Amino acid sequence: MKKKSRSSKEKIRELLKQAEEGAKLESLHEQGDATLTKGRAKANGLDPAVAKRLQHLEEENRRLRSLVADLTLSNQALKLAVSKKW
Repeated sequence: MKKKSRSSKEKIRELLKQAEEGAKLESLHEQGDATLTKGRAKANGLDPAVAKRLQHLEEENRRLRSLVADLTLSNQALKLAVSKKW
């Protein structure tokens, strides 16, 4: 089971934006700059709209990969059933 993040991605992006504008990291977030550093590494400086679109595309890709895997298994099962000599 994946550990749930304490800070939402949008909140981290907003804090990163504030940090770029000159605010001190410790004053922005109670967890210090470790959370923001990790968030910065994940966001790679992307615009929030682009980051959200990228996340949506990654979720869609994950869903489509799962569908392809299911269809491949079904296809293999059907080929095995047809190839048997009755």
